[in-house]
Amino acid sequence: MIDLKKCRENPDYFRAGAQNKNIDPSIIDQLLEADAQVRKLKQELEAITAEKNKISKQIGPIMGQLKKAQGDTKTALEAQLADLKAKPEAYKAAEDKLHAQLQELEPKRDHLWLEVPQPADPDVPVGKGSDQNVPLHTWAPEEYDPTKSFRQNKGFNPRSHVELGQINKLFDFPRGVKIAGSRSYVLTGDGFRLHNAVLRYAFDMMVNQNGFTPMSVPVLVRDACMQGTGFFPHGKEQAYEVNETNRGGGQDLYLTGTGEVGLMGYHQDEILNEDDLPIKYTTVSTCFRREAGAAGKDTAGLYRVHQFDKVEQVIICKADEKESRDWHKKMIGYVEHLLQNLRIPYQALQCCTGDLGPKNVDMIDLECWMPSRGEEDEQGCPSGRYDETHSASRLYDFQTRRLNIRYRDKATKKNTIAHSLNNTVAASPRILIPIIELYQNEDGSITIPEVLIPYMNGSTKIG
Repeated sequence: MIDLKKCRENPDYFRAGAQNKNIDPSIIDQLLEADAQVRKLKQELEAITAEKNKISKQIGPIMGQLKKAQGDTKTALEAQLADLKAKPEAYKAAEDKLHAQLQELEPKRDHLWLEVPQPADPDVPVGKGSDQNVPLHTWAPEEYDPTKSFRQNKGFNPRSHVELGQINKLFDFPRGVKIAGSRSYVLTGDGFRLHNAVLRYAFDMMVNQNGFTPMSVPVLVRDACMQGTGFFPHGKEQAYEVNETNRGGGQDLYLTGTGEVGLMGYHQDEILNEDDLPIKYTTVSTCFRREAGAAGKDTAGLYRVHQFDKVEQVIICKADEKESRDWHKKMIGYVEHLLQNLRIPYQALQCCTGDLGPKNVDMIDLECWMPSRGEEDEQGCPSGRYDETHSASRLYDFQTRRLNIRYRDKATKKNTIAHSLNNTVAASPRILIPIIELYQNEDGSITIPEVLIPYMNGSTKIG
């Protein structure tokens, strides 16, 4: 949620911010118009309240005078008192009308307020969509060069993770679809063991090496939590809804698409101790996304599924731009360290304004090299391609303003809205695609990455 005071002071900044995120900038004018109407009604109510208070102050002295007054003086004071006592009743009709108008207009204003995106930072490149994201840097281990073909690197043509899964009985798509419909799967045998190995390694890295506090949070949450973290109203079509109100329950609930929702909701409506900042949380949670509208070849296999598990990292820090930027770099660094330890080639991308989403001021994506993706040559051999596995978001006070998460600033002695950031540490089974495909052997077996061997009970190979 944007700072409405700043929007009043500089609407052009927010109009440009919306435009750059492919959102109709007229939403700013609609918000400001609704806000002006709400403020006008509140001012009129305040004027009536002030007049009523003025009358109350006048009544006291007159009642005091009446105790001593006699004759015509007493009669005059009684008439004056009756007139003053009658005035609040005269205001009641106007007051009720203003309250009724406010009850109608304020929710409309608040709905528009929630629709307004946070402008991207000035150093974020302007662009319409993901095809205009800017590559920042790449990394690859000595043993694999993504600029060369898989055959040049390994000496044989690659199999896809789907083929390798069939050979090694790592997952079962037909039975997954039988159980839960399209884009469903069952991880079996060493497929499930590898899935858990990655998550456990990522989780241990964040807790043991980087000092994050481990948390288990609900994945079934209230509307207020989804709205507070910025996933509603934009993106509501991607969430699975549990319609409890039609079943006699108190409220509808939603399955979260990331552990970030529960981690941020944990401190909703709280005033934190500045000395406790930054708060560093990590969780492993099952995530659910409808993937509404997604279609095509890229949905095959494990890349785009409805249910997955993810290690997530969240930071709540002081309201300081430099501190937010520094934490953004650190959080990305944690993930780059993980990918380098897994020896997976990757590239970092600066997301342009059109790919940020409404809540982010900045976002950096990490894309892992997946040999089975990309264009196929005449022999049907894919070229390989980088594809997204991680997103690191910097949000300033957008989420925390919605969630009303503040801290007591020791310098100003004021309650200040905190900043927040989040980043994927590892999302599986998507991360299994580059692992399985890059570590495949010509006979169809799969070598276990060295850092995962302890999590695979000492096994060094699948198949």
